[in-house]
Amino acid sequence: MTSIPQFWDAAIVPTLVDYIRIPAKSPHFDKDWAKNGHIEAAVTLAAEWCRKHPVEGMKLEIVRLPGRTPVLFIEVPAAKGAEKAGTVLLYGHLDKQPEMTGWAEGTGPWIPVIRDGRLYGRGGADDGYAVFASIAALRALQQEKKPHARTVILIECCEESGSTDLPAYLEALAPRVGAPALVVGLDSGCGNYEQLWGTTSLRGLVNGVLTVEVLTEGVHSGDASGVVASSFRIARQLLERVEEAATGRVREAAFQAPVPAERVAQAKRAAEVLGKEIHAKFPFVPGMRPMAEGLEALVLNRTWRPALSVTGAEGLPLPANAGNVLRPRTSLALSLRIPPTVNGEKAAARLKEILEADPPYGARVGFEAGQAATGWHAPITAPWLEKAIDEASNKLFGKPAMWMGEGGTIPFMAMLGEKFPQAQFLITGVLGPHSNAHGPNEFLHLDYAKKLTACVADVIAALPK
Repeated sequence: MTSIPQFWDAAIVPTLVDYIRIPAKSPHFDKDWAKNGHIEAAVTLAAEWCRKHPVEGMKLEIVRLPGRTPVLFIEVPAAKGAEKAGTVLLYGHLDKQPEMTGWAEGTGPWIPVIRDGRLYGRGGADDGYAVFASIAALRALQQEKKPHARTVILIECCEESGSTDLPAYLEALAPRVGAPALVVGLDSGCGNYEQLWGTTSLRGLVNGVLTVEVLTEGVHSGDASGVVASSFRIARQLLERVEEAATGRVREAAFQAPVPAERVAQAKRAAEVLGKEIHAKFPFVPGMRPMAEGLEALVLNRTWRPALSVTGAEGLPLPANAGNVLRPRTSLALSLRIPPTVNGEKAAARLKEILEADPPYGARVGFEAGQAATGWHAPITAPWLEKAIDEASNKLFGKPAMWMGEGGTIPFMAMLGEKFPQAQFLITGVLGPHSNAHGPNEFLHLDYAKKLTACVADVIAALPK
């Protein structure tokens, strides 16, 4: 696929630069997304680019359902001789996470900067590149006269909000999508930038806000402490019901699941290949250690074991503004990652039950659940696909492909896995070490993205065979 790197440089990178400038935050983070028009600007940019760089036979439509974020839907007919190969579904999204603080000097979420082969800015790697890479892969196949199956490209604008709009679109577009033989998802990660990585599983997610109220207004802490329990201490007690503070182990059996033997074996292999990079990729403060000693344990911790994080708080003033006041309430944003095979809705209901039961001191306690997403566990990879993925990795990178679970959630995968149980999956992506999706200094590794695009083209070409 010799044309892909040049096409990336000439056509894709300049448009990704424009895309990064658009603050197309997902609806969860921009309640007025329709009025603000940033998501509309992003999907329009992508659609206009696709029309400027068309694939032969391409039909493109921005599909809109009332009150929902739009979907970019592209259909490409099968090449001659591949009409019976089935359908390939390529997936990505255009909505973004919010800004986050801590960007390096001269960079920012909406300030595209290219340094050392990396394109910095929010959304380039997660996951704006996907639609451009999908078109590039199909263009390369057609230019090199390599047959490809009928292909559908589905790009949503609600993924970072749990893909809440997507089920309605899947139902509306079902006759046009058909039953995919192969699903290629481009919203995942890679363990390094030296070979192709396939994702074998994705953890699920339950998030929401825990609120503890003890007073109707703040009072002097010298007068009330020892009489009125601190809302923060009560919140600590409630969190201890869910996880052990000393170890981070999640207590509740409903949030646990056995790890399949083949995933344990893959975790061991990934640990051997990645070594200390498994934890060294994170920006630990000096002296900080990872939560487990064994590298294999760390892989399984982030891919199959539940974990609780506090991601936000309300009711806590900044230290400079904190008087001697016993505060009336504390709210904590919770993010509970659950194993791939645990049902998200059931986990959310159980988490609410645990947190709200028998409130200490009779405090007013409530847990308002937000996203409840079930994870995804890949079916057994067919021999033809495993061979195609491995051959593509050896061809483009000079190393065999690797397989590993990911700790994040892509709700679309669970939806597709349930809807199309016979489909094969290549879930992959460019989110490798230090790429920092959702955080500051997110970047797209351009050379890796080019090679990944070529790998995807080779895998698509293998289906008709």
